[in-house]
Amino acid sequence: MTYSHHAERHYLERAGWLRAAVLGANDGIISVTSLVVGMAATGASSQVLLITCIAGLISGAVSMAAGEYISVKSQQDIEDNDLKMEARELDLHPEHELKELTQIYIHRGLTPELAHQVAEQLTQHNALQAHARDEIGLLEQTAAQPLVAAGSSACAFTLGALFPLLSILVLPDAYLVQGIMWVGVISLGLMGAVASYIGGGQPYRGALRVMLWGVAAMWLSTWIGSLFEVAV
Repeated sequence: MTYSHHAERHYLERAGWLRAAVLGANDGIISVTSLVVGMAATGASSQVLLITCIAGLISGAVSMAAGEYISVKSQQDIEDNDLKMEARELDLHPEHELKELTQIYIHRGLTPELAHQVAEQLTQHNALQAHARDEIGLLEQTAAQPLVAAGSSACAFTLGALFPLLSILVLPDAYLVQGIMWVGVISLGLMGAVASYIGGGQPYRGALRVMLWGVAAMWLSTWIGSLFEVAV
């Protein structure tokens, strides 16, 4: 008899880097495109728009990386402190912790006898890991990774900001504003669809919702910029 092992890779394993990447890419497209069209509405030249776009790309990527790192690092600190607290309780009150673990399994549907056996075996194997997973809810697949999140966010923001940057370099001045907006909306749709597909969702839904938010942000920026009408 032969046995085959099928290793399933669940979507939850992608949650850490996917969230940061999606947030970074969408923010790169929306914020930089909105910044550029807002400046364009004031009457700024294409050269000024290019400088504005580059400045927005650099500052946004650094800001996203720093913000994501600080946020996820705070989450990691909380996880580490919870693990230290649990390790201390296991050293001081091992019997109480065993009963606590047994009670968790009873609540999940096991009989008291089986729950106690499972709790004992898991405690002997790796007590801290068992409590981290079943009491605190910490999983290795979803553990906080500050550097990965920061890098994913910064790279994704830069990728998203390249769309308006390339639009400025390629499109003629007569169609610059409309072209930048169209490129922004289409690129948002593509990013939203890809993100939904990677996350196991419906691509068209992910594309539609992010496109609507992008159009709203660009329209608002254009309207505010038009109030000034200052040629830079």
